[in-house]
Amino acid sequence: MSSQPTTQTWIPELIYVGGRFVSHTALVIDDQGRIVELAPTASLPTAIRLQDRAILPGLVNGHSHAFQRVIRGRTEYRAGQTTDSFWTWRELMYRAANILGVEDVYVASRMAFLEMALSGITSVGEFHYLHHAPNGEPYDDPNLIAKEVIRAAQDVGLRIALLRVAYERAGYNQEPNPLQKRFIESAETYLHNLERLRSDLTGDALARAGAAPHSVRAVSLDYLKIVNDYASRNNLSIHMHVAEQPAEVTACIEEYGRSPVALLDTEGILSDRFTGVHAIHVTPKAIAALAKSGASVCACPTTERNLGDGVVPADGYFESGVPVCLGSDSHAQIDLLEDARELEYHLRLQRKERNVLAPNEEQGPSALAGRLFDCATINGAKSIGFKGGSIEPGAPADFFTVDLNDPSIAGAAEEDLLSSIVFALSRTAVKDVVVQGRLIVEDGHHKDEEEIVEQFKSLQSTLWR
Repeated sequence: MSSQPTTQTWIPELIYVGGRFVSHTALVIDDQGRIVELAPTASLPTAIRLQDRAILPGLVNGHSHAFQRVIRGRTEYRAGQTTDSFWTWRELMYRAANILGVEDVYVASRMAFLEMALSGITSVGEFHYLHHAPNGEPYDDPNLIAKEVIRAAQDVGLRIALLRVAYERAGYNQEPNPLQKRFIESAETYLHNLERLRSDLTGDALARAGAAPHSVRAVSLDYLKIVNDYASRNNLSIHMHVAEQPAEVTACIEEYGRSPVALLDTEGILSDRFTGVHAIHVTPKAIAALAKSGASVCACPTTERNLGDGVVPADGYFESGVPVCLGSDSHAQIDLLEDARELEYHLRLQRKERNVLAPNEEQGPSALAGRLFDCATINGAKSIGFKGGSIEPGAPADFFTVDLNDPSIAGAAEEDLLSSIVFALSRTAVKDVVVQGRLIVEDGHHKDEEEIVEQFKSLQSTLWR
């Protein structure tokens, strides 16, 4: 006699389904970590009951550089020059990148991923470009560090899309930068190594690989086309930094006579598998090109304000139907709901208006919050190629719970609860986090939290002494 599949059932006070909170509803999960059904609670006497808690779909972090967690707070000064900028920050970041050993990257990544999990993030797109040893020599396994980053994510319990970065040069008409030796690969080598990584991840439900040409300044057009052709043939997600800085746009025009988005559009790079990261310094024509192709944009507002990049024109993207997802990028702070609210708040400061991104066709106290929450969930899942970001039968059981009595949202009514969560939730309110049906954070804590923090503290004291 064959055994019946086992299920687990969660009964919260409220559950976010189809754009609204519902009560008296249970979440039933099978032994493969998939959502089986949303059932009436009256028919389910045996279950995990969550009093005064709400379940929401897991957040999806579309853009991360996990190793950069080691420089948090260490670049917030002016190092002798009269002005500080993205470009001076980048040199400090490169120096940090070149002192990290393989195990150091694992420790730093595990710390970043722990923070993500504790804030309700269940999946991450890791934009990974540390390929070689600090002297530029490849490891015997060219994906050694990538696999350590994946191991860190899986030890914490997160899904990860390892977006392996292609890097060819320092920039148009620029001399090689010795601080980029760990990044550089020929197109042929890059594709060989990406193919090998994909093969090594075959059958892993929680990890996959994607393609990531770093930017138009870091790869030539010929190189970019080679990578894009490979991604197209293999139906891979393709991510790329686009128009983050005005200098990048100027250099692209000087080299190709076109802006970055115009170049990507006319050369057939844009598609519904493409995500442009940042995409700040763009024109209405560029926004229209992204919309027509079905491409996404990944905004990283916390990093963008930290680096002085500028403000993502999310109003233009929303109006044109371009899906916007969110990333924590440099990890100056890891809080995807903070990024969601900044998407709106930055525009309020620019336009001196409120509720800039609220949908014209929808009314209600949580209409704006719903759009922003989609950026942190379903849009992110689409961008990194995982099914998820919503709670529905057949979807992976990736979700988090919030304490309805947490001071940051206490007293919120059901109809404005999502608005309270998006615009005010403290990370202390996140209590349980589940990935593929597995509980990775329970009552606000991860089982390995103390060890991860202690190892990271030890790494930091060694790196910066």
